[in-house]
Amino acid sequence: MIITPTDHAVPHKSTVPANAGQVVDLFVREYDGTQPNTPPAKRRAVLMLHGRTVPALATFDVGTGDYSWARELAGDHCDVFVMDLQGMGRSPRPEMGDPCNANPAHHIRVLAPNLPLTSNCSPSYPHQLGNSQSDWDEVHTVVEYIKKLHGVSKVDLIGNSAAAYALGPYAIQYPANVRSLMFQAPVFKPDGQPSAPNTEFGAPFPLPLSTPPYPMNLGLKSGVQQAWDLETDPGCPAQQAPGIVDLVWKEIMDSDDKGRTWGKLLPGGQPEGVSRQRQTFWWGWNKQTAPLHGVLGGTVPVLIVYGELDKTVTTAGLSVVELYKAIAGEKKLMFQLSCASHQMVWEPRRKMLHLMAKQWLKNTAVFGLTSGSYYVDDADNHSPLPV
Repeated sequence: MIITPTDHAVPHKSTVPANAGQVVDLFVREYDGTQPNTPPAKRRAVLMLHGRTVPALATFDVGTGDYSWARELAGDHCDVFVMDLQGMGRSPRPEMGDPCNANPAHHIRVLAPNLPLTSNCSPSYPHQLGNSQSDWDEVHTVVEYIKKLHGVSKVDLIGNSAAAYALGPYAIQYPANVRSLMFQAPVFKPDGQPSAPNTEFGAPFPLPLSTPPYPMNLGLKSGVQQAWDLETDPGCPAQQAPGIVDLVWKEIMDSDDKGRTWGKLLPGGQPEGVSRQRQTFWWGWNKQTAPLHGVLGGTVPVLIVYGELDKTVTTAGLSVVELYKAIAGEKKLMFQLSCASHQMVWEPRRKMLHLMAKQWLKNTAVFGLTSGSYYVDDADNHSPLPV
């Protein structure tokens, strides 16, 4: 079934400090896989949110065939939306058009006579860009837009990597809006930045912050390859398909009108491009907030899926297992997949990821299970995983 995407410009009054109070258009792509005349009560509206460094379309809607997680879910009769937060992808990027506003350590990536910078410079906007509150506000605007667009009362949320910082606290604060929550490779630091004293999710410091004093980082295509290589196992065949990094990078560049004109020149004189990544200050996602009010795993069932080879979210004080433990309710499932890394969305194990998501959205269960922690081996057999 071929489903034509519809791109929406969702109006939002910004709470990002760099353009606070301005009405901006958030980028949202929709794949409506529901049958014609489906009543709202029978729709499964799904919102998918990107992580820290890769925008929405490169994460959820890359390439052809079954690489697009969004199209796979739409083909299973879901109404799927993918969104970019401000500072990422096709949503507004305030203060990110000036290369001086990049991390000074990354200036070398755009520093040459034929590149945007000819000498080092100080940021014209010496602050971080977004923050937890602005993320929650943008997610809320899009959720309300989806509810009104199709008359649904709740939305299923799917988050990749650092999207957990936005979607976890959002579900706790707005449980009436969320039918279920699925995390793929969630970022969770048990002792992460707390909220303001005597609040559940209040900003702990006046915003915007000036540490670090810049609103964006710059990423390279070689960085995508190097990070992936660190989590590649020779015993896992075809973990990286030929040309897959080229495909992902093309999608990242297609979603970055400015970044694709920066970077080193390739043979033929075209720039390779750099990815502009927002610098964000997050708080309120830790072992104190995850169990609040018993929402996660209670009112809002939670599915966690991550790769056995994923070092990105299992080192440096981060722990997927500790997130599972912190969720207070019993309606929680966790699966660790063999031969999968942090880049599972582009690896062969994406097919199992898609299957789990489809089962979850239909039944709030996977393999008939509604709770517990499990390991899935190369033959797709699951067994209990002690935590």
